[in-house]
Amino acid sequence: MISLRKAQDRGHANHGWLDSYHSFSFSSYQDPEHMHYSVLRVINEDVIAAGMGFGMHPHRDMEIITYMLKGELRHEDSLGNGSVIRAGDVQRMSAGTGIVHSEFNASDLTQAHLLQIWLLPEKNGITPGYEEKHFAAAQKQDRWRLIASRDGREDSLHIHQDVELYATVLTENQQLGYSVSPGRSVYLQVARGSIALNGLLLEAGDAAKVDAQQQIEITAGEEAELLLFDLPAHQSH
Repeated sequence: MISLRKAQDRGHANHGWLDSYHSFSFSSYQDPEHMHYSVLRVINEDVIAAGMGFGMHPHRDMEIITYMLKGELRHEDSLGNGSVIRAGDVQRMSAGTGIVHSEFNASDLTQAHLLQIWLLPEKNGITPGYEEKHFAAAQKQDRWRLIASRDGREDSLHIHQDVELYATVLTENQQLGYSVSPGRSVYLQVARGSIALNGLLLEAGDAAKVDAQQQIEITAGEEAELLLFDLPAHQSH
């Protein structure tokens, strides 16, 4: 079964300096039908105005992934990390027992565009950690590139949850399939461009929940950038 989550149906908050779309309940957007999907708790599509950002704020017991689409983001945290991440960079922060961090658009001229992703950890109280890696467009071109996994294999980011996160940049009209293992669910997020997923049209900002499906087939319309989450089976309540 494939269930679509259309971009225009997401929660939306525009704070002036921050324009954010919420795929799942977040902050003042609360929708009991969209609280999480398996262990995927948050996907926020954020556009941050030049020179603006989030001051120091705390997190606990969450795996937080930032996927940069455009611009640059300056990160600082209570572990002593400080860096600027750009398009193609992916950042992982394990909040664990507690971490404090800030995120600011590092440019005074251009917007920063990113996806912020939260995963529930496999257990609470882990030691906080930070990691970032660059994945060149060529590594993702017309193939699934593993960018985060429980065991950090294939030079992916290490996350504390039974999740495999893949990215691809699909050339116009290019096809790509994915086999879903028994007992697994898949969440597919379109970051940009458009695709047909098993014949269903998805455009930028759209997503698909895939349950009890052995195979999915994707064909790019215009060039498309996608994230695919291979997750423990979603338990609906």
